[in-house]
Amino acid sequence: MIPFNKPYMTGKELSYIAEAHAKGHLAGDGEFTKKCHAWFEQRLGTKKALLTHSCTASLEIAALLCGLEAGDEVIMPSYTFVSTANAFVLRGAVPVFVDIRQDTLNIDENLIEAAITERTRAIVAVHYAGIACEMDRIMEIAQRHDLIVIEDAAQALLSTYKGRYLGTIGHIGCLSFHETKNIISGEGGALLVNDGRFAERAEIIREKGTNRSQFFRGQVDKYTWVDVGSSYLPSELIGAFLYAQLEHGEEIIERRRAIFSRYAELLSPLADKGFCRLPGREEPGIRGNGHMFYLILENLDARSRLIRHLKEAGILAVFHYVPLHSAPAGIKYARVNGTMAVTEDLSERLVRLPLYHDLEDADILKISAAVKAFFGAGD
Repeated sequence: MIPFNKPYMTGKELSYIAEAHAKGHLAGDGEFTKKCHAWFEQRLGTKKALLTHSCTASLEIAALLCGLEAGDEVIMPSYTFVSTANAFVLRGAVPVFVDIRQDTLNIDENLIEAAITERTRAIVAVHYAGIACEMDRIMEIAQRHDLIVIEDAAQALLSTYKGRYLGTIGHIGCLSFHETKNIISGEGGALLVNDGRFAERAEIIREKGTNRSQFFRGQVDKYTWVDVGSSYLPSELIGAFLYAQLEHGEEIIERRRAIFSRYAELLSPLADKGFCRLPGREEPGIRGNGHMFYLILENLDARSRLIRHLKEAGILAVFHYVPLHSAPAGIKYARVNGTMAVTEDLSERLVRLPLYHDLEDADILKISAAVKAFFGAGD
């Protein structure tokens, strides 16, 4: 069976973990964690980077930084992972779902302004499959309405928009290093603070609401509870594993981009004949990171049959999100602005093909041949 995902290790992860143990520091914010922070700040150009135990944790910190009150509203797509909405619901806010674009499956920037009310406080831009939302337009809307922009860049590390890394354009960015992502630490995430006014408070929230980090830097003579917060930092073992990945980050991303391109080369004849649709082609100034390769089929039945067909051929392909607006909690805690026609249509027709670092060309050929066979369009 060709799996949908296979976590990749560079070779230094376990030795770095052993090194962290030998140095006697296994709790958070040790040497490797600090190296990860420096990598993000220097490589991406963010003002402050903070490792967290998950992207969910990063989103929860972002929600706290927004200073939300009960009944405040946050605009976001419905086609996303539950954490995108949960982080704000936990603060008493109401997710306001708007539809997505046909080409990228990202939030439709042209629908955002109509969803803004006097209770709107933030916009969440989810970069689906590592392809950028239309950030210039989103930032322009946010500026005019005095809103905070949070980039859910869980899938988008080292993807770019007009020369800028995703996660560094909005006021706050959130990354994921879950084992299904390009660069991993098993579980793990990072908060990117791009607006300096949030930097100090982000550090405090992450440290259980204390000024402990300031204490260790010698800025205060003792640390104490100064704000709300929680234990959002990961252990040093996570930082050690992640740093081994970051050292090879560019190589990992280039390999995934190559696999993505190979799929596109082999399967584009199907799209040309109208059998299916491939991921939207990258536009000038927008470059993805090879996170995901998907097909959009004719209907739900065709998708289900293709997944069964591939499984019988020894290939594990999967669909993706059930739109949040249709989920029980989405109905209870959120509201919809406008129609969800595109979200509902595409979410039922999308299937993701295997894509991981060690996927060999023979495997890509086998998968592509099986897809072509399904459509009766073999070579």
